[in-house]
Amino acid sequence: GKAETKPFECVGTISEVHTALALAIARWYGHHRPCLLHGYEPPVGAITANPLNTLAPRHNLSAAETALLLRRRILIAGYGREGKSSHRCLAALLPWSDIKTAANDQEIFAALSEAETAGKPFDLVVKSPGIPTMKLDGRCRPESITSQTDLFLQRYGAQTIGITGTKGKSTTATLIQHVLAASGRHAVLAGNMGIPLLDISDQLAPDTLVVAEFSCHQLENIHQAPHVSVLLNLYQEHLDHYRDYRGYQMAKMQCILRQQPGDHAICCTDSPDLAALIKEFRPAIASTIHPYSLADSEAADSLFASSPLKGGHNRSNCFAAWIACSLCGVSAEEFGSALATFHGLPHRLELVGTFGGITFYNDSISTIPEAAIAAVEALGEVDTLILGGFDRGIDYSPIVRFLGMPESAGSRIGSLVFVGAAGRRIRSLLTDIAGRQVLVEDDYPHIIDWCFRHTRPGHICLLSPAAASYDAFANFEERGDTFKRLIAAHTIDKH
Repeated sequence: GKAETKPFECVGTISEVHTALALAIARWYGHHRPCLLHGYEPPVGAITANPLNTLAPRHNLSAAETALLLRRRILIAGYGREGKSSHRCLAALLPWSDIKTAANDQEIFAALSEAETAGKPFDLVVKSPGIPTMKLDGRCRPESITSQTDLFLQRYGAQTIGITGTKGKSTTATLIQHVLAASGRHAVLAGNMGIPLLDISDQLAPDTLVVAEFSCHQLENIHQAPHVSVLLNLYQEHLDHYRDYRGYQMAKMQCILRQQPGDHAICCTDSPDLAALIKEFRPAIASTIHPYSLADSEAADSLFASSPLKGGHNRSNCFAAWIACSLCGVSAEEFGSALATFHGLPHRLELVGTFGGITFYNDSISTIPEAAIAAVEALGEVDTLILGGFDRGIDYSPIVRFLGMPESAGSRIGSLVFVGAAGRRIRSLLTDIAGRQVLVEDDYPHIIDWCFRHTRPGHICLLSPAAASYDAFANFEERGDTFKRLIAAHTIDKH
């Protein structure tokens, strides 16, 4: 019939019939049609016109893709940028499914409870990065949990270069995409830096390279890993989302543990925790491992002579980018030429300017002590350091040792500003601050005014907080932008 109603349960509506025919054509009749389907083309809106690039256009669907198409009841758990992207895609891809959205913990728990009470649990729970997996424990079947990253990699993992690590992933991912594009490859950048993976699916051809930055939250539920995975380092981070540091580490390690023979894993041996995990899981890793270190990058000094990025940590990340690009056929000459035209990202050792003889740097991306240490060492002439923010319970002993270590760049810092609960905890751990000027303050206008008055001319004032920003700002970008705006306003006021 033509009506969008069912006279009997076993009879499909017209849209369901079109979808069934479209699936049959995609799976079995890519090159020829049975006589009853001669001249038939599924209408726009059937399964062959969908945001996942038609899943497997005109050829066989994988088992995972077929299973996805059978999901009837779906919950989008978390409704931020990625949750909305997942909703748009799945609504177009699975028009016959009942898709519910839940924006926060309370809504998610209510939806899961109602579904269980009604005896109709969700077939698929698409978890957004902001929702800790541990909060779903006992509330839904573990096998029903997936994510946008998981769905994307099951379709495009073979053409994806995935970059993760506690720090450096955005710069490294952006550099890899920049080099690939400059050397004539079609490469698309997406992922954790703000571009949902499913939103780029219509840009992808079979020879397109996807360069994706992945957070721990995006990786923890994957079943297939990128063809090339880059794991830069591992330090304590996001402990508010995991039961312990091990949980965070294992989320990151999925990008390697889920790889297959023929895949490639690029890992930094300078990161002790990462090196220990690679050694522990070596028998279970199926991919080819490409270890590297800062010493390796220094041995290849001519390759990075044109780099505009400061610091050993950036040199190390450039070397990881070089390995990834070389696996894609990029020559040393092509890499060096592209590196010379690369510009660092905002809020990552970003030069704000020199005012009144004081040079200001914005490193608001720094949310762990190791990042702040690397920033101070990279710049060398830091006289004022702004530390602190939201306290997530990470270990601050590394920055405390660094600030008190004789002859270190940290020991030469003359002025320290401590912000928020994290800053106050760092201050409490510093037993010897003799000879240093100290400010404990949460008000950034006051902080900037103090820095102008106490930083020695000819030296650097550095914002590298070693802490998250969520106690006072929406994110690290807002914190960095505030820092830059207040510096500019102070300069205008003085003139």
